[in-house]
Amino acid sequence: MADDSLSLTFSALADPTRREILARLAQGEATVNELAEPFEMSLQAVSKHLKVLERAGLITRGRDAQWRPCRLETAPLEEIDRYRRRLEGRFARLDEELRRMGKNHE
Repeated sequence: MADDSLSLTFSALADPTRREILARLAQGEATVNELAEPFEMSLQAVSKHLKVLERAGLITRGRDAQWRPCRLETAPLEEIDRYRRRLEGRFARLDEELRRMGKNHE
């Protein structure tokens, strides 16, 4: 698997469980136990998902005494948005060029 940030982000977002975890964290920080509640899987399996999200920079895990909250990090999602806008600009230019070429052949 590639180690560039965009590839890590897309890879992490490819799994529906991880997307659900991120949706929950969009509401506020939560512990691993709280994040595991809606899933029929072990805490160890949820922890593996969290490690993937953490490696992609989509979450951070803090420490507040015994409480270890997970938090959503938006920077990787903002990078995807910048990538999307750049691609949209390229497609718009391509579309315009194809229109121009079509008019020249009429």
